[in-house]
Amino acid sequence: MNARAKKLREEVLELPKKARAKLAHDLILSLEDEPLENQEDVDKAWAEEIQRRVRDVVEGRVKLIPMDQAMRQVRASLKRVRASRTR
Repeated sequence: MNARAKKLREEVLELPKKARAKLAHDLILSLEDEPLENQEDVDKAWAEEIQRRVRDVVEGRVKLIPMDQAMRQVRASLKRVRASRTR
């Protein structure tokens, strides 16, 4: 990262959370090589993904766990990630 980018990063990190989120979103969109897909394409892709996941469950390729166990795992994972950022 060059000096200009480092300075810009420092300035951006001082912005309010919502402004940083909007800026991050805009920056990610600017990296797209192709225009964003239309909603119909997105819906079709999600429908295909849902069908694949259901097949995986029905055919025994994945193991389901209770929601409370899944949430405990997610919370523990987030806690580890957050702790690693403060080191």
